[in-house]
Amino acid sequence: MKELLKELILIDSSTKEGANQAVEFCKQWLIEHELKPNLIENNGYKMLVCEIGAGDKTIVFNGHVDVVSGKKEQFVPVEKDGRIYARGAADMKAGVAAMMVAMKELQNQKLGVKIQLQIVSDEEIGGMNCTGYLVENGYRGDFVIASEPTQLGIALQAKGVLRIEVEVTGKAAHGSRPWEGENAIVKAYQIYEKLLQLPFTKESSDFYQSPSINLAIISGGEVFNKVPDHCVMSLDIRYLPGQDSDTIVQQIKGISDGKVTVSLKGIPVATKKDDPFITQLEPILEKHVAGEAVLFGQHGAADTQYFAAHGIPAIEFGPSGANWHGDDEFVELESLEKYKDILIDYVKTY
Repeated sequence: MKELLKELILIDSSTKEGANQAVEFCKQWLIEHELKPNLIENNGYKMLVCEIGAGDKTIVFNGHVDVVSGKKEQFVPVEKDGRIYARGAADMKAGVAAMMVAMKELQNQKLGVKIQLQIVSDEEIGGMNCTGYLVENGYRGDFVIASEPTQLGIALQAKGVLRIEVEVTGKAAHGSRPWEGENAIVKAYQIYEKLLQLPFTKESSDFYQSPSINLAIISGGEVFNKVPDHCVMSLDIRYLPGQDSDTIVQQIKGISDGKVTVSLKGIPVATKKDDPFITQLEPILEKHVAGEAVLFGQHGAADTQYFAAHGIPAIEFGPSGANWHGDDEFVELESLEKYKDILIDYVKTY
């Protein structure tokens, strides 16, 4: 598994071409280990599906091999002090490698459940072309494990995503006489300050103190000596399970006299603690970590959102690591071995 992970890391999969190459590599590895993957392509993005087992229920193992950009040296794995350092080591080639090896070790055993491995190539840019496409075309299952790095905790929930642009108009004037104009950038920021006090921002839940609001981009102004008469403010809002995205948009429209446009909407994930798939996983996890299972909510979104949109219980659950999307990204090798064993033992309980 460690060598498989290192080979996957060596593929710079921060581009569409590189991510497709990584999917092809996974396909070849699975074939060499007597599995039968099916390669699928959509909008130029490659993915694979590979199934083993039998039974009335299907558990989906979902993982992505695309990564965010990194320095050239980050695509050369470095093993040190029980860790592998590299771009994609934690997010999430380690989880993918564990799922592939688990499939290999389970393929000749009598299973009471189907396991469907999905390896995709576009999660980091939203997942619409791969997991979104698979879900819409019937590759859904009854329960989904996405092997994102979670420190061997079970992420039952994830915030929903709203990307909103607020277009604000003002009145141009000479920069030396700003009182004769109406500064669109200032107006936009005043709307942002009002937005932070809207009712939806004050709500909380079991796993979250509040939604997340990031003022990501402000675009306005042309020259120093002119009062800007146009500004576009771009907001990345991560809202809570149980909140309604349309209500949030209406609240924002209520404080803005400008045009409000939603450019992306992703629903929250809200898998229940008492879901039978979860209650069956918890004791297996606790046996391997020799402690209580940690249940939590993710602030960011993952491909689990596409399954949640169809009412399918989905979790993020993967090995331990840190610094993904940053420098010195790493995965803990001991946790990777535990993770693979947990997957195998879990499947055997069916």
